[in-house]
Amino acid sequence: MIKQTITYTDYNGNERTEEYWFNLSKAELLRLETTTKGGFQKMLENAVASEDNYRIIEVFEDLIKHSIGMKTLDGKYFKKSKEFTEDFMQSEAYSTLLFDLLQDVEKANAFIRGILPSDLMAQAEAALPKA
Repeated sequence: MIKQTITYTDYNGNERTEEYWFNLSKAELLRLETTTKGGFQKMLENAVASEDNYRIIEVFEDLIKHSIGMKTLDGKYFKKSKEFTEDFMQSEAYSTLLFDLLQDVEKANAFIRGILPSDLMAQAEAALPKA
């Protein structure tokens, strides 16, 4: 789970700074992996390797759509709804986030790592060769 603090100018010309939460559960990641041709990880790798900007934008849009939600105060639930996702995707906060992720590889990597389940990320990083 990752919290993104986004500063943007709304449609009334007001500057706003708001916090948004993004997360993919293990079940959601499994669904993405099994419903994506070739698997989610391979699709992500192929999009980046292709240097096809349109495809990269599509991938990040999908990641944002699938991961945006609201964490309950007690931390027990991470609620996602079609209405909340649609509202976010039509906001300048979304536009600002997407632009930032596409302009900065480090931010993009941190976002992807942040939305993935932390225990799975720890396992994947442990399996990587040490430099």
